[in-house]
Amino acid sequence: MKIKKILIANRGEIACRIMQTCKKLEIATVAIYAEIERHARHVQMADQAFLLAADTPTATYLDAEAIITIAKENQVDAIHPGYGFLSERTEFAEKITQAGMIFIGAPIAALELMGSKAAAKKTMIKAGVPCVPGFHGDQQETDFLQAKADEVGYPLLIKASAGGGGKGMKIVNKSSEFSEALLSAKREAIKSFGNDHVILERFITRPKHIEVQVFADAHGNVVHLFERDCSSQRRYQKIVEEAPSTCINQDTKNKMYAAAVAATKAVNYQGAGTIEFIVEDDNFFFMEMNTRLQVEHRVTEMITATDLVQWQIHVAAGNALPLKQSEIHCKGHAIQARIYAEDSFHGFLPATGLLQDLQFCYGENTIIDTGIEKSNNISIHFDPMIAKTVCWAPDRQQCIDKVLHNLDHTFIVGVKTNLGFLSQLINSNDFKQNTIFTNSLDNGSLKIDIP
Repeated sequence: MKIKKILIANRGEIACRIMQTCKKLEIATVAIYAEIERHARHVQMADQAFLLAADTPTATYLDAEAIITIAKENQVDAIHPGYGFLSERTEFAEKITQAGMIFIGAPIAALELMGSKAAAKKTMIKAGVPCVPGFHGDQQETDFLQAKADEVGYPLLIKASAGGGGKGMKIVNKSSEFSEALLSAKREAIKSFGNDHVILERFITRPKHIEVQVFADAHGNVVHLFERDCSSQRRYQKIVEEAPSTCINQDTKNKMYAAAVAATKAVNYQGAGTIEFIVEDDNFFFMEMNTRLQVEHRVTEMITATDLVQWQIHVAAGNALPLKQSEIHCKGHAIQARIYAEDSFHGFLPATGLLQDLQFCYGENTIIDTGIEKSNNISIHFDPMIAKTVCWAPDRQQCIDKVLHNLDHTFIVGVKTNLGFLSQLINSNDFKQNTIFTNSLDNGSLKIDIP
């Protein structure tokens, strides 16, 4: 089926990013927006835009019924969910399909399976993909889980099975702390996800977060597009991502690629996906599969000279993958820095306010993804990310220099930002020597001074 019109069920920089590719492909676009975003950049970019009335601005982008109604009334062929909001909601994908439209995302069965960390781990173990030692079963009685935790050993991680973003996640250092941490994790899980099921895993003390980009079509083809290092995190959220990884050897990489492809095949996947691994030295373990486009997909595009949104649309229309594995090559190095409105030196507290001035640093082999413009408000209702600055260079050191130049020549007035924090982080010896771990910014082992 040829896709001629797409509704983007999202906002901000990802909605703008998807529209860029649609415009290139001469595909008409439909935007939705909350009242406070009437003049937002994604609304201006779209061929058509519709206000959705909701109790809160956030609820606008979660109203599946209203979104599908607008799509049907405007002869939309497909809906792209972007990331966040409804992008991994099984019910949303089902309703789109039932309405006779294409969901530009993962198959419904894969969404359902990967939505449960416990079920996902069981599937991966069966497929021979390495997993962190732990307990991923259904039994949830406190005494039983305490016994299982003692078996796995400490330090141990309690994780909400339906969770993400660090919610419902607790580190337990000794047996006597387990029951209290379990209750706390379950309370968070039920509040955030409506499900208090948890899994237990051995806690890796010096973890690297390495993920492999995968893509699959309806014709049985599965490829990987190499890996990304996303170890620079705060509070379990990524702030700097790069590709390829330079902290693991080629033999380990090849094993990870094979495991990622096996994992993708194990769930009969289609579309863009990411297999996330936690890495310790030369050992890697499956963490989870993200069944959508990632915020950091741009670094993969830059090292492989691909357009992953174009690939998504191509595959969703029923076509075979544009390239075979042997035709996908990794060239150079790319780094993405996420520019946030936040006070990075006081607990990373989100900042709000009017953007009085906004000047990005554009240039060759540089991408600025943003949904924000001068005179826009950063509100409490949405993620405070202002933009992503993504740079490519022939090697890692040149890329680091390029990103630092880019950050130093970006000017934002009106709200506090993490520009100075990002510059200091990327310019640190820890970053340059690959000794930043996912917990470095949270456990005090890496100190970033106020500039």
